[in-house]
Amino acid sequence: MDVRENYLAEHFQTAAQQREATFLGMWLFLATEVMMFGALFLIICYYRLAHPQAVAEAVGHLHFLLAGFNSALLLTGSLCMSLMVRASRRHYYGQMQVWLLLSALLGLGFLGLKGFEYAWEFREGLLPGSPNESPLHESAARLYMNIYLFSTGLHAVHVTIAVVLALGMAVRIHFGHMKLPERAITLEMVGLYWHLVDVIWIFLYPALYLLGRPA
Repeated sequence: MDVRENYLAEHFQTAAQQREATFLGMWLFLATEVMMFGALFLIICYYRLAHPQAVAEAVGHLHFLLAGFNSALLLTGSLCMSLMVRASRRHYYGQMQVWLLLSALLGLGFLGLKGFEYAWEFREGLLPGSPNESPLHESAARLYMNIYLFSTGLHAVHVTIAVVLALGMAVRIHFGHMKLPERAITLEMVGLYWHLVDVIWIFLYPALYLLGRPA
């Protein structure tokens, strides 16, 4: 019996059919994620048009250089994930583990730096709930910080999920539960999810930190 048949679900006739259905399901899931964040981008754009001066005041207090370095961490993690998928196609188990662990480490670095940034902004009185006096004079600017916190916080949740998935795959490879080529599609799905998280941040970073920033 072909080993691939052990991984074939009952409602699929061939491995190719199962693979195609898996990719279709993943792309549909990613589409729902894009629509959710797309709504956030529309809110951000509308708020910028409605309150340009207040947004400029709020954006002027954000730590865009720190966020820029964080962007580099996340994008490097995406490169590692691409190299992991490439290694999986060549059945290089050791390289797969290394790239997955590096991706997870970079994702954890992103989350740690983001937490530091939140703490910094909280001490400055920029975030809601801070006991310190806010340097923002307009109420619309303080509301923009609520939008910023929700958007980046939601993205951080997705980064956390991506890190957990990467670590989970590395553990499964270590214990021999990710046999190739039958399980290669699972690794590709993890890679796609990580790339989605990166693409979302590529749009969030300029939308929240750069556009409308005072010269």
